[in-house]
Amino acid sequence: MVQGLGHLRLCAVNIDGVMLEDSFSPVIHGFLVSRGCAYTAEVERSIFSRPRSVAGRLLAEAVGGSMTGEEALEAYFEERARHVAAHPVRVSEGAIELVRRLRRLGLRTVCYGGLDQSHFEAFLGEHAALFDGPGYLCTDAFRPGLREIAAGSFGLRHDRVLVIDDVATVAEAARSLGMAFIGHPSRFEHSFQRQLMGEAGVRHLVGSLHAVDEELLRSVDAEAAAGTVWPL
Repeated sequence: MVQGLGHLRLCAVNIDGVMLEDSFSPVIHGFLVSRGCAYTAEVERSIFSRPRSVAGRLLAEAVGGSMTGEEALEAYFEERARHVAAHPVRVSEGAIELVRRLRRLGLRTVCYGGLDQSHFEAFLGEHAALFDGPGYLCTDAFRPGLREIAAGSFGLRHDRVLVIDDVATVAEAARSLGMAFIGHPSRFEHSFQRQLMGEAGVRHLVGSLHAVDEELLRSVDAEAAAGTVWPL
């Protein structure tokens, strides 16, 4: 029998970019560059993991204000629909095994992201039994939503929660709350997320979900117990 973790009680796993392969970075990059916007780390940082209404406004501003936020968001989702028709969304390699590993170590698990429940059902519905509580939480109204997940949905102290996400602004939110964090930044060639996570002080960055193994999880658990997850 596997001995459970000593301190952490929940792992919140992001859907797009962790459980599912990244289908957002290429579309956001193409949307902006095709309209003459220089794609920089700051532009990427400002847009990723924002509520849709905010992201739409920021996209519109980034391309010179030639459209409203609603128009920018509509155009973006039209472009994303074309992208995923040509490049279907897939469950990330090692994602299901990761959730099973988390559960074997005694953690409750929940999936979260900015799209609605139907997105989860379409791609992960057959694995819904691997997740606890609501199973999936749409955080669009309160992104990044870490406080709401920990205390609101599971009644846990922040230091009892591990977050696995692909976006640096979520890492920054985790740091501000004292939550454990493992970064899985996009491998998209124009992505700045690995760089931004390094600047945010993320200690544990993985290029593969297979790397989130029992040894790493026990190390993070020990850090969470000692309050040393984040550098001083």
